[in-house]
Amino acid sequence: MKKIFTFVALVVAVCFAVPAQAQFKFGLKGGVNITDMSFNSDVLEASNRTGFFIGPTVKFTLPLLGFGVDVSALYDQREAELKDSDAKLKQKAINVPINLRYDIGLGSLAAVYLAAGPQFGFNVGDKSQTLVENVSEWTLKSSNFSVNLGAGVMLLRHLQVGFNYNIVCGKTGDVTVINTVSGAYESFRNRSNTWQISAAYYF
Repeated sequence: MKKIFTFVALVVAVCFAVPAQAQFKFGLKGGVNITDMSFNSDVLEASNRTGFFIGPTVKFTLPLLGFGVDVSALYDQREAELKDSDAKLKQKAINVPINLRYDIGLGSLAAVYLAAGPQFGFNVGDKSQTLVENVSEWTLKSSNFSVNLGAGVMLLRHLQVGFNYNIVCGKTGDVTVINTVSGAYESFRNRSNTWQISAAYYF
């Protein structure tokens, strides 16, 4: 709970830091995830790494200069199928990206933008999942920090289409597997970097 309050305070600080003459727009954002769930390939292999995200977004833009900030609160769901198994890895979170952006105007019809910034994630799904009964288990962290790098196009000043690469700083969780020879449990770190394709509409 303390982390959530800290995050809210950070978002408020960002909002107040934006000059009064900035243009403000509220919108809705959604898209698809293609997640690279990195495991020790000798232990687990995952495929069909898909998911989606959706939620409100706000955008501040400085007139003439093209610089701005966008902040979103996204419900994010990711999953992957384990090869040679019926098990699925599922990850549900509230992700809050805070991106600095630069818009390059191409007239009144379109603009190209570049964006980068931190993202704060809070796990709202199961924190531990059994992958193979009595053999392996996946344990997720309660929160994580990552960095976004992205670009896209703004059409007619309202519709935004973009792509983004989300890089996790640290680990997403741990996979614990029993060694069938020694009977001892071994732990392996997991990371979940993600390609994202998004669309947003600003009112």
